[in-house]
Amino acid sequence: MRRSLLIFILLFTCYAYVLPRWSDWNQNSRLNLVLALVDDGTVSIDRYVANTGDYAIYQGRAYTDKPPGLSFLALPVYMALSPALSIPPVRERLEAIGSGAAFQSTLREDGSGLQADKVRFALVQYALTLVVVATTAAALGVVFYLALVRLGIAPSLAALGALAYGLGTSAAPYAGNFYSHQVAAALLFGAFFAAWPRNDEEGRPAYVRGLLCGLLLGWAVISEYPVALPAALIGLYALARRGWRWVGPLAIGGVIPVALLITYDLVAFGTPLPIGYAHSALWQEQHHTGFMSITTPRAEALWGLTFGVFRGLFVRAPWLLLALPAAIVWWRGGTRRAEWWLLLLAPLALILFYGSSVMWWGGFAAGPRYIVPIIPFLALSATWLAARLWTRPEGRAAVVTLVIASVALVWIESVAGQLFPSDAIRNTWTGYVLPAWATGDIARNLGMALGLAGPLSLAPLLLTALVLAALIVIPPRNHQSQPAATVGVRAALQNEE
Repeated sequence: MRRSLLIFILLFTCYAYVLPRWSDWNQNSRLNLVLALVDDGTVSIDRYVANTGDYAIYQGRAYTDKPPGLSFLALPVYMALSPALSIPPVRERLEAIGSGAAFQSTLREDGSGLQADKVRFALVQYALTLVVVATTAAALGVVFYLALVRLGIAPSLAALGALAYGLGTSAAPYAGNFYSHQVAAALLFGAFFAAWPRNDEEGRPAYVRGLLCGLLLGWAVISEYPVALPAALIGLYALARRGWRWVGPLAIGGVIPVALLITYDLVAFGTPLPIGYAHSALWQEQHHTGFMSITTPRAEALWGLTFGVFRGLFVRAPWLLLALPAAIVWWRGGTRRAEWWLLLLAPLALILFYGSSVMWWGGFAAGPRYIVPIIPFLALSATWLAARLWTRPEGRAAVVTLVIASVALVWIESVAGQLFPSDAIRNTWTGYVLPAWATGDIARNLGMALGLAGPLSLAPLLLTALVLAALIVIPPRNHQSQPAATVGVRAALQNEE
């Protein structure tokens, strides 16, 4: 319990420290729907559309062209927050924050400055990100840790794996911004964890977990439509492991979010089908290529999503390369075959899907944001193999080196500049990231509220993260009668299902 709580605190602190990117079309489009529903009582974003290029035009009205799942989750949060923002002392404090020297230094000289309405919008964005995205992402880190422990990995190594996933992959930048990708990752992995049988749950009603699994899968799909592919695989996995008695609970759980989506689409577009992208004001040529930009898998896109410098997953998180040999070693072990198939096919399905898109790189982005939802499945396999390598000194050195390099690469890119790297810059490191660091152009963060500027503003985060990581990974002295890694590997070998 102690370690789980510390993992949550560390991940949430890191995600909350760097503020969501302002002037981000994707985030603004999703947030516009929240504001329109609560403040205007409509699904049309006409009043806010000027802040985004990600919108649809239908019968002369503007709508977000994004899936509404994340916006729906944020609705109750904004409904509770909105009245407080109208209180005079709160408005005055917002204006004071905007006038701080550290924040002013991040603004464009030819911009309009931090007006009160802009600060209010940014505060709403930050609050919704904290409650809906960062909290969910930090909770995913805990579930990921528990999944590793269920695999028989020692708690200290499982904690290291959870931190490597949460901080050393492209999950990190999207856990602190109002995007739906990391929320979808949490929903998918949570559904998998709910479907994965435990040895101690005999006698418990199966329908509760089945309902939860279906609800999580359904909400993942209405948050990011393409994750329907891994969601379907998780549903099949659930039936394979739980039997046909789960058909009803899965279906009932999944119907709830789907019904919300159908209702939204009927109101917005007069059809039960999710067709927001079909009416996008921009990118019409791309969206009308193939099926909504999807054609057939192309080598350029597949390489770009995995090993390319521009958006490659393994370039930013080299420790995830362990997932590749892990698939071979796991299969040869002859156990947990159902889990093996899911951990292989779920990432493969989404990578092949986006590898077939003419817009596979995902616009302005820190890494391959489209495939963020399947990263925890790759990370689970990678950590499983890392635990076996840990028994040898050279294995430990290799794992630690890969994880440290991954954390550094992810965060160096994630905090560079006031926007994520543009898709017009094909080498984001030389064309954007390194120049931003060289000029001290660091993303707005809580350190700037303390008067710290540039890279120095990240010092409090680094110090806090190191202290918490040490408390998490290093076990208490009274539990060190034998090396944790040895205990973990022995347990893994003994507890195979």
